[in-house]
Amino acid sequence: MDRGKVLEFLRQVPFLQRLPGSSLRKLAEVVQVKQYEVGEYVVREGEIGDGIYFILEGQVEISGSASIEEGNHSDLLLKQYDYFGYESGGSIQQATVVALSKLTCLVLPDSYSSLLQPKSIWYADESPGGLSLMEHILCLEPLEVDLFRGFTLPDAPSFRQVFGGQLIGQALAAASKTVDCLKLVHSLHAMFILAGENNSPIIYLVHRVRDGNSFATRRVDAKQNGYVIFTLFASFQKVEEGFEHQEVFLPHVPAPEMLLNIEELRERRLADPHLSMEYRNKIAKKKFIPWPIEIRFCEDYHFSEQSPPRCVLAYASDLIFGGISLNPHRRRGLKIASLSLDHSIWFHRSVRADDWLLFVIESPSASGGRGLSFGRMFNRRGELIMSLTQEGLIRKAKQQNEDLNSKL
Repeated sequence: MDRGKVLEFLRQVPFLQRLPGSSLRKLAEVVQVKQYEVGEYVVREGEIGDGIYFILEGQVEISGSASIEEGNHSDLLLKQYDYFGYESGGSIQQATVVALSKLTCLVLPDSYSSLLQPKSIWYADESPGGLSLMEHILCLEPLEVDLFRGFTLPDAPSFRQVFGGQLIGQALAAASKTVDCLKLVHSLHAMFILAGENNSPIIYLVHRVRDGNSFATRRVDAKQNGYVIFTLFASFQKVEEGFEHQEVFLPHVPAPEMLLNIEELRERRLADPHLSMEYRNKIAKKKFIPWPIEIRFCEDYHFSEQSPPRCVLAYASDLIFGGISLNPHRRRGLKIASLSLDHSIWFHRSVRADDWLLFVIESPSASGGRGLSFGRMFNRRGELIMSLTQEGLIRKAKQQNEDLNSKL
């Protein structure tokens, strides 16, 4: 059987979609094709199993002491994309499996079962210690099919509550692991519901809304302490050729190599004699935590006085986006509170997350305690990579003892 077709099938097995692509490619190389006629025994209760069976075509019926005890007869019939034998692992089979139709299975021998337990959801062969901070942030723990757990790392950006970009990036990572990897995200829409707690894990539950030939849709609910704090809708599409045009162009700005990074800007501000000593002391006392994404500003970016790969980009898009709507209202001594309310991204073209991108942001309006921001990301060639919108809550800061649990 053609290995390309085997790989395409394995990518659609829900149980395997939590694995990194490198593991799936290895699985495609070692699985064995086995065929059975109607009524033929695939495995018998009490025998030693050959491995893990993935149903390519046909249906099977499971009977035996283990299945009878479950008492749920709807679970006794398995069809395409289902699997059995995973718990056996070379031990005695606990049930009998019989083909109900002409049956084709892909069998993973027990000697390769370690491929089902990679060191991360992104890399099969690399230990977590070798990953960057950004990869650590997006590295989720698979709990079961469509269920993942994420954490806020001590070195990750935090703003009293879970950073909104972290929720977007981790939720998109969870959704991506449940979709055929031939499909890429082309749009996402997120709603921030409650402020997340930095010290509590985040559970991401993925809902498979639709799986079509060209498109797939996922909804992801992020939960803490039993409450949904964030919801993301994402649409994925198989890459295809089509009409193309672009009516917006790359602005004339300095090359990124000519600009200062965040830490260099901070040092310059600490030594700026035009700023008050009180303000400079405040900046000096504040612990500086480098961002996991390097950002350099084409225009001078003020910390508190008036002045702007896809999961990685989704994470980075929230770092400075909403704050732009505050710029016209900043003045000395004014304390402002801001929170993301909703966030949308359209991915127009493929992109490398390890190269420079220009993020152009504007805020056309603010009213009713909400600020609206529009954004575009360009690559070095001037191609429009992403379009973004965000609405955020912007208010004069409340007293610290007021309730911050709800964002509304």
